[in-house]
Amino acid sequence: MKFKFWGVRGSIPTPGANTVKYGGNTTCIEIRTRDNDLIIFDAGTGINALGQSLIKEMPIHAHIFITHTHWDHIQGLPFFTPLFISKNRIDLYGGQDPVTDEGINRALGVQLQYSYFPIREAQLNAKICNHTIIPSTPVQIGKARITSVVLSHPVLNFGYRVDCDGKSLFFTGDYEPEFNIYAPEDQEYIQYQSLVDEKWQEVVSAVSGVDALIVDSSYTENEYASKTGWGHGTYDSAIKLASEAKVKRLFLTHHEPTRTDAELDTIYQALLKQHPSLSFELLLAQEGVEISL
Repeated sequence: MKFKFWGVRGSIPTPGANTVKYGGNTTCIEIRTRDNDLIIFDAGTGINALGQSLIKEMPIHAHIFITHTHWDHIQGLPFFTPLFISKNRIDLYGGQDPVTDEGINRALGVQLQYSYFPIREAQLNAKICNHTIIPSTPVQIGKARITSVVLSHPVLNFGYRVDCDGKSLFFTGDYEPEFNIYAPEDQEYIQYQSLVDEKWQEVVSAVSGVDALIVDSSYTENEYASKTGWGHGTYDSAIKLASEAKVKRLFLTHHEPTRTDAELDTIYQALLKQHPSLSFELLLAQEGVEISL
């Protein structure tokens, strides 16, 4: 199994001279099994370039798993070239939104409305099949098993684990570990903390032992102090999860949009100095990089 980063930026695309090294496209990850099954996590702007790269392989059968439907994770979907070409099949997977009570088909349908896009859904030539993800219920694609877990974010958000070919990968999508909303002196503090701890252990169990963990790590601890509840994690929370789950490699992603390449380099070197004896390899996700497991 191998995977490639096509987009690693959070919140909004950031093209320009200061983001050339790590990339400015929003979230998209391509996964290939040994049998060449094509699995894609999220459809941020990075999926546009991925689609262009797939032209030489068409017709294709792609399985696109959406972690959640915030813009930076779906905004590239209408620009995914295989959607417009007949004989391609696109299987789109996502949750049943508890607020709108609509499935993942809404992510594409809304974007292709008259007011927002020049092409209508009826003009897409590929066969598109929508699937509703049920938490903890595995989806089998060839020899790959994809298992979902609900993770904390201000919308329904899945983390996905892939097990295939004797290797494993986990991607969190956007993820802010649960925190106690009560002060220690509040009567509700102890009971709520038990729920926080229980959820943390559920996530650790879901991630346990993977060969590659890809985690939303948007903020430093200082930045997080003013952004608690925004739905994103920190470098330290990502390292804590990787340590407790005993993973082999940790990739920090969803880079904060104002962060330059130079600033990311500085943060990365500081993390290596602060954690000189990690039990896993620590890396920054970088657009265009392919990893074989």
